[in-house]
Amino acid sequence: MRRLQAPAKLNLDLQIVGRLPDGSHEIRTVMQAISLFDDLEIQSSDRSEIEVEGFDVPTTGDNLALRAAAAVGATCRIRLHKRIPTGAGLGGGSSDAAAVLRALGAGRTDLDEIASGLGADVAFFLRGGRALATGRGDTLRPAADVDGWYALAWPGIELSTAAVYRAWDEVGGDGANHLFRAACEVEPRLAPFTRRLGPGWRMTGSGSAFFLEAHDESSARDATRGLDCWSAIARALPASPIG
Repeated sequence: MRRLQAPAKLNLDLQIVGRLPDGSHEIRTVMQAISLFDDLEIQSSDRSEIEVEGFDVPTTGDNLALRAAAAVGATCRIRLHKRIPTGAGLGGGSSDAAAVLRALGAGRTDLDEIASGLGADVAFFLRGGRALATGRGDTLRPAADVDGWYALAWPGIELSTAAVYRAWDEVGGDGANHLFRAACEVEPRLAPFTRRLGPGWRMTGSGSAFFLEAHDESSARDATRGLDCWSAIARALPASPIG
């Protein structure tokens, strides 16, 4: 049995910069892995299945962790303790998939290609750390590791990434995260939630989680005091080699 941790990520910024030839959105975003983790236990088995505790995720073939196992030709039993909120823009499902790839695909030379086929964020999580992502988010340029602390807040609302991008086509966006206006269009409760958080908080990804950069652990903890929602603090994580 292998025990693994799968970290969350933040989009420190996110701009929609155009359209790609296939019609998908072209983005530019700086991604940072953080110390908020899902826990996984992976054990060899004659059939693949997943058991989930914590936040609810699909347990069928649509589950990214199961798809990752299938992509490297493995069958296994996965026990997932889901600590990263779902539908929050924190990348938990993609990180779970990357953890499975790292565990079951060790020594393979095609993991980057497999990860990209599963999703842009999966490719990022193979190494984590900090990276500039362009194109669909699948063209990655690693950046120097940066230490930092973050306060996190999530209103308990799950957002569909596809729905947010469709809304962006209608309403556009600007600022640090071009998807924020579209996310508020899809889920009107986000706007008053943001106002309650106060200045400096930014949405990650397509939402619905928010983060605030902090000087240190104490400042991050202070920023979450008094919040009437799920909250956490996390530290920036360095990149790690595959293997």
